[in-house]
Amino acid sequence: MHLELTEEQRMIQAMARELAESEIASVADEIDREARFPHETVKRMGELGLMGIAIPEQWGGSGSDTIAYVVALEEIAKVCASHAVVMSVDNSLYGEPVLRSGTDAQRERFLKPVASGHAHGCFALTEPEAGSDARNQHTLARRDGDHYVLNGRKLFITNGREASFALVFCQTDAARAHHGITAFVVEKGTPGFTVAKTEDKLGLRASDTAELVFEECRVPVANRLGDEGMGFTIAMATLDGGRIGIAAQAVGIAAGAFERSLAYARERKAFGARIGDHQMVQWMLADMATAIDAARLLTHRAAWLKDREEPYGVAAAMAKLFASDTAMRVTTDAIQVHGGYGYIKEYRVERYFRDAKITQIYEGTSQIQKLVIARDVLGGHDDRA
Repeated sequence: MHLELTEEQRMIQAMARELAESEIASVADEIDREARFPHETVKRMGELGLMGIAIPEQWGGSGSDTIAYVVALEEIAKVCASHAVVMSVDNSLYGEPVLRSGTDAQRERFLKPVASGHAHGCFALTEPEAGSDARNQHTLARRDGDHYVLNGRKLFITNGREASFALVFCQTDAARAHHGITAFVVEKGTPGFTVAKTEDKLGLRASDTAELVFEECRVPVANRLGDEGMGFTIAMATLDGGRIGIAAQAVGIAAGAFERSLAYARERKAFGARIGDHQMVQWMLADMATAIDAARLLTHRAAWLKDREEPYGVAAAMAKLFASDTAMRVTTDAIQVHGGYGYIKEYRVERYFRDAKITQIYEGTSQIQKLVIARDVLGGHDDRA
């Protein structure tokens, strides 16, 4: 594994950092407070190619790789995790499965607009009774000639309100259990497809999280992604890759909180000295720096394996588990370093703390990551097949 970034990767990282610092930072607090989707800055991200970094240029992307994606995502998340999750969904949860499992006609119609930044996609897997238990899909799709008719609900869908395209997983053959799950791309505006609710959240408040409802929603067979019964395989492979992005997001959140804590420790005085001169604060900062670096290395290793087309699922689970736990520890300590100021919005570390928690939950909880890792180290079978 090469630890040095290539020139192209460094350029993408620098571009993302410049955008975050010059345009996103100035609106991050306001959009969090107002729970307002940042249309203008997200559009700017798309114009710079950040919504399809590892998607080939032929399909509207930047044609780079997963390492470039994670270093760019970290830079965005350092400043605003809400922007980072929009970027993560478009790149990995939506863009990658359409690239991998779609036909050329589907890539042209459903992927190119998203990868080029002109539209957004979303990944609709979670249901009221299908969170960690993703097999338990109750949304149904029945074949009717050259269409499928969809009925059901999807919950907690990031980008769900703003997306032009939803990648929806449905049960097409209940007798085959998870082998009967099929994936479809459903376009916004299709009759019977509605956004029923937008959630009011603890963190990531500027990204929308929606409930999608399908009532006798007719979707052309041409919108089916892969064959019937391939949906669960597509979903699990997508989540493996998505976990790398969430790990990068968690690293960025932690790094942003750490940088603010470091600056505060150099300026704030107590007992006649800078608080950074007190050993207990020094230890907290040392632990933060060490954990962030370890989380970043785990994330880069998973991305490197993915780019080499080597097995990376367990590496991605390890990266997400460690990075999300690191984000929670670091942001908690960041508030402690700031003392009472850390508890008020002006100093911003409370936003990082609120944004960090979801990284331990979505795209597989920390407990699910431990199951993935434990089954591997014990030599257990992969029951997703």
